[in-house]
Amino acid sequence: MYKKISAIVIPTLIAVGIIAYMLTRVWGDLLEALQHMIPSYLVIGILICLLAWWLRGWRYHYILQSLNYKVPVIVATACIFVSQTVNLVVPARLGDFVRIFILKHDYNTTYSEGISSIVVERVFDIVTVALLGGVALLFIPNVPSWFYTVIVVPLIIGAAFFVFLIFSGKLTAKNKYIRIILTMLDEIRRASLTIKSIFILSISSIVIWLLDTLVCVAVITMFQQQIPFAVVLLAIVIGNLVKAVPLTPGGVGTYELSLAVTFEMYGVSPAIAFLIAVIDHLIKNIVTLVGGVISIYFLGDWVIPTIRKAVSDRFGRGERTDH
Repeated sequence: MYKKISAIVIPTLIAVGIIAYMLTRVWGDLLEALQHMIPSYLVIGILICLLAWWLRGWRYHYILQSLNYKVPVIVATACIFVSQTVNLVVPARLGDFVRIFILKHDYNTTYSEGISSIVVERVFDIVTVALLGGVALLFIPNVPSWFYTVIVVPLIIGAAFFVFLIFSGKLTAKNKYIRIILTMLDEIRRASLTIKSIFILSISSIVIWLLDTLVCVAVITMFQQQIPFAVVLLAIVIGNLVKAVPLTPGGVGTYELSLAVTFEMYGVSPAIAFLIAVIDHLIKNIVTLVGGVISIYFLGDWVIPTIRKAVSDRFGRGERTDH
């Protein structure tokens, strides 16, 4: 019991601790910074975020189509909304399991196809983010060495994964568990390794993450700051690569700290850097949460028991739900 509770409580306490530490550093300057904000840019940031979400749904629709499932863009977007909403609440990306169950329920996909579709999405996200970070580094002098490590490691892992993916098609196995893995690798190849898929998934992923960066640009403009786009892009890259390690629910705390540290390195005051980081993540999380709630009603009330099942299975409770 204590192990199950700590799996949620400890990551949450880490997130709260990071935010509290950041607040204590800048508390005296926060009110002054807030007095100079231009609220209209908050609306612009939200609209850009919604556009990025639609494109995420379209990309996932394309991935599923490559696996021979015709899932409408609105349904694909809703699936991501629900899964990411769960990820905001619980650690270890449990929301990804919810997406698999939704696809199984509505489109009779296999569990391996659901997992494969998410792997394709995640790999293109991480590799694209790291590549954009590499481009940003070309325009920024005196970058700390650990930034290179954070960016280069995902690129090496991504390249190794694609090389392995290419050659894994020649592998065979008698063990049923290895055969399951080989089946998933075949599904990932079908969804991502054709020339058309590589082009479409790469371009859409680049646009998605540039839009994600423009949300932050809108927040920066809201506080009447001028930060070079390359620095903003680098901050978003570092924040998302750090957030990819599921230390806290939704990356809360680790994401804000990464953005604030990056901005401070390039001359932004601590209070402004903190506000930019917090409001940028707040916009993205609120859009996710609202979209997730709407998507649950759109998909059907059976989704709630599915979410409970995914969470309970993860923590070993073995509860059953009927749907």
